[in-house]
Amino acid sequence: MVQTPLKPLSLQIPRELALQVTPEQFAALAATNRELRLERTATGELIVNPPTGGNTGRRNLSITSQLGNWLEANDTLGKAFDSSTGFELPNGANRSPDASYVSQERWDALTPEQQEGFIPLCPDFVIELCSKSDTLKDLRFKMAEYMQNGTKLGWLIDPKNKRVEIYRAGQAVEILENPSSLSGETVLPGFNLNLKRVFFKM
Repeated sequence: MVQTPLKPLSLQIPRELALQVTPEQFAALAATNRELRLERTATGELIVNPPTGGNTGRRNLSITSQLGNWLEANDTLGKAFDSSTGFELPNGANRSPDASYVSQERWDALTPEQQEGFIPLCPDFVIELCSKSDTLKDLRFKMAEYMQNGTKLGWLIDPKNKRVEIYRAGQAVEILENPSSLSGETVLPGFNLNLKRVFFKM
């Protein structure tokens, strides 16, 4: 008797329903649902991020393209990553920033196996882009978590209100209203993100 393979089912998890998973369960879920952006909080709560809409996807592409172009000219400084990359933070959370960067020294300290899987560290630099399905409260929590786990510089970009929150290690959050560009400062020397390409229609 020939058995036909079972078709996978799509599961929608409401925000108000907290589903707890272990690190091993999260790894298995992520491996079998590569089309989804899954995250896990430090307390084990599973977060399912829906696919982005058109404008968010376009803005994400602009951000990662600009970061990638800078790295092409500065490829000895470190490695940059897009939103599909998972990081295992020191506090146990699994996060996937919209864009991120790790210094070459920290990247080289990882084993080949660690470089292939969820990267077991917190990025030096992160960007979170607020989309229609995000809340600023949740994104601010993530930004604070990144900083507590070792990030040196982070940008929370809110295109709807044309506002950017800049997070720096050991400093108060700086809020910029409708800036035209952002500097990578000493963390990404020479990098400037052109926000006109992110805020406005291309």
